[in-house]
Amino acid sequence: MTKIRKISEVMDSDNATQIGEIPVQKMSESVYVWMCREIYIGTPQQVASRRDIVDIRELLRNQDEYLERSMMSGSMREGFRLLGSDVDFMIWQTNIRVIWDFSQSEFYNIHRQVLILCDSSESPPGFTLLWLPLESAGQIVLSSCVRMNGGLYISSSKYRENVCASLSPGSTIHGPCSSGTSGSIEYDFAHCFASDFWPPSAVSWIDRCHSWPPPHVVNDIVRNGCHFVAIGHKLGNHEDNEWRISFSLAEYKLVYSMNHTQFLIYGVLKLFLKEIINNGLRDEDKLLCSYHMKTAVFWAIQQNTLPLWCPQNLLAGVWVCFKLLLKWVYEGISPNFFIPENNMFLSKIHGQAQTSLFRRLYGLYEMGIALLLHSPSIRSSIIDVLCNPRLAVCTDEHTLISEVEFDVGLFVEIFTIGSQHPSDLQHCMKILHTIEQLIGSPLSQYQVVSLQKHTATTLQRTAFILHNMYTNTGVNKQVYIADKLSRHMLKLAAKFGFVSDMLYIAMYYYKTLRYREALSVIEMTKVKLAQPYLMYVHQVDTERYTEAVGGQSWSTKIRQAVAGNIELVNEICYISELLPEQQSNRQNGLPALTIPPHVLLHMLEFLSSRHVDTMRAQAALDELQVLVHHDQGLYVDNDTRDISWEILGICQQITGNIQAALYSYQQSLRQRPFHKIQIATTERIQDLHFSTPHFY
Repeated sequence: MTKIRKISEVMDSDNATQIGEIPVQKMSESVYVWMCREIYIGTPQQVASRRDIVDIRELLRNQDEYLERSMMSGSMREGFRLLGSDVDFMIWQTNIRVIWDFSQSEFYNIHRQVLILCDSSESPPGFTLLWLPLESAGQIVLSSCVRMNGGLYISSSKYRENVCASLSPGSTIHGPCSSGTSGSIEYDFAHCFASDFWPPSAVSWIDRCHSWPPPHVVNDIVRNGCHFVAIGHKLGNHEDNEWRISFSLAEYKLVYSMNHTQFLIYGVLKLFLKEIINNGLRDEDKLLCSYHMKTAVFWAIQQNTLPLWCPQNLLAGVWVCFKLLLKWVYEGISPNFFIPENNMFLSKIHGQAQTSLFRRLYGLYEMGIALLLHSPSIRSSIIDVLCNPRLAVCTDEHTLISEVEFDVGLFVEIFTIGSQHPSDLQHCMKILHTIEQLIGSPLSQYQVVSLQKHTATTLQRTAFILHNMYTNTGVNKQVYIADKLSRHMLKLAAKFGFVSDMLYIAMYYYKTLRYREALSVIEMTKVKLAQPYLMYVHQVDTERYTEAVGGQSWSTKIRQAVAGNIELVNEICYISELLPEQQSNRQNGLPALTIPPHVLLHMLEFLSSRHVDTMRAQAALDELQVLVHHDQGLYVDNDTRDISWEILGICQQITGNIQAALYSYQQSLRQRPFHKIQIATTERIQDLHFSTPHFY
């Protein structure tokens, strides 16, 4: 076996200058370009747009009047869109605050806010007990308390169990989080507590920030305090009752302050971890995680380990971080970036596990930077240069991806990450008020276009809520005024939103029995959706799109050339025919049905035509059947096939075609249960059997 050099020699050495005859600088440029072009990582502009869209969403979501706040964290918040990544959220109550000593209580109204006091005297660095001085808190908090040392302490393990049972039904406990799936997305909800004050044990971090991050970032981080997540230290004296100090908010701000090369180094390390270090290992055997990679990058940047963080030094930066990681494993010490006394290896990486991991990492180290050839994702970009040493690599951002590629990512991001689900009038009005205030504030170009879509979405939901509120009042004047306002808001929303948003007007006209008006809007929408330059999700004719709207503002593109799926929030009635599906979707913890615009268009045309033109109704049903049966993912993707088959079955059942309806419902059950509407589908099948005793 090759003799392992002293770790000090490893840290001082640099055996990563080239692969074959190709210098590492050229390889770095090639990997930089590949990662920028990779849709799940992206260019500086793409990453900035993702972050801005998330920031706007949270600004609208976290109103001061609400008792609950949430924050997206993890790689999605940082700007990555990696396949298989969970969506992480931290959720906390604004009327509960954690303080570090009693003197901080003077900043709060103790009659309106519950104060929790930290007691770190018996906990390892980075962990604390939470003492509840007064027995005045919500039921979940009180039921999670235990008696210790003559006081009432909130048990982290009990809190996890209570939150998972009452606030996240259908989820499972995973670390400090409630984990589950929403459609095709896996999520982790960390119900936690917040402190407005920076932890005393992390004060040394402030003094350490001489070169990075810049002072304004440090001040912003310290001003926003920290959080406490429900998990204790495995080697602590009070594992079941301790809470971990979380710096998630500080961490995403640090990632935001990285330049793009530093961000991509972090991305390479995440791929390196997934595809090389942890490849083939069972979850319980994975000793290193993405958080270790991020921490290594933080330390490497702050300690000025590279003279220049630029595309030509990308792989040199990866190598520096890898050597730092190797040193940590050798020593069995991985210092937390904010509280270095908190050794993140203490509970898992020691003894034989530590020795085995070090030997494995050292074997990779001996390969030099060529070890990245073992990563399927990164290998192709390196091989391109190896096969063509004279290949010129351009790292200029504006040449990396086309206008259309950027637009696709931007609009998908706005529709998915940017979506809000207000379901009551008060909530909608608060969002509209916040939007009104934001219009006059300095916003990025991405935030402006995201805000445009938020405005359209909120107006649409307000219109239907308003109509539903006054329909059954029996007061004609109120019904008339509500109807007039609803129609005005829907028409205004169509001027701000996607082309497909016109279908909300058609739905409203159908709901209010204006069938001819609905058909008129449907006809206009059909023409717009048939335009050859239309962008729908990732589907677009690049040349025609560029010819039609190339170079124009994103605001113009949204209104003229972009279609999205239609979201029906489960707490709002849009059309009665889909109420069972909304109820089933809601019972399974999902917020809304997501329907392809072409499917909804044919459904609305069928439903409206039945009252004025039966031949047109049959033609619409035929078109819907052809679409659902034969579409190859162009207009009906895998996520929406269950609801699309369901809608076809509903329309067929209305016409009395029981055999066809039964087949469609059965097909809906065979699809991936993205919408979790099986309860509704099963009930519809049972109704078919009961209503037709001769069916067998």
